[in-house]
Amino acid sequence: MARMIRVLVAKPGLDGHDRGAKVVANALKDAGMEVIYTGLHQTPEMIAESAVQEDVDIVGLSILSGAHMTMFPRVMELLKEKGAEHIVVFGGGIIPAEDVCRLEEMGVARIFGPGTDTGDIASFIKGSFPDTE
Repeated sequence: MARMIRVLVAKPGLDGHDRGAKVVANALKDAGMEVIYTGLHQTPEMIAESAVQEDVDIVGLSILSGAHMTMFPRVMELLKEKGAEHIVVFGGGIIPAEDVCRLEEMGVARIFGPGTDTGDIASFIKGSFPDTE
């Protein structure tokens, strides 16, 4: 029997808007994944620690504040320091196209912009872990 995909959805930084993150978290639950939502105002350290403690497969970072070029690389650096570089990181929010390319070059698996169909996010995640449910 295949195991469920474990997803951590997090809101790094001072961004106080989490409606999109909650919509994505609920859609991923509906798609059969186990989802942990950390809530607002998470530091990269808190996110990386939660990802390791919860033994997740993938971390979704949602950011609207413009701090993506600081927060995303820091989360990835901390995961590596904790020996958890196998955890896939994806993101969403208001991120300019030139920064999307830079983040993907740094190892962020995918960036989803506003208006992305949540089914596309679920399909991406399921495609990243073919041996799971």
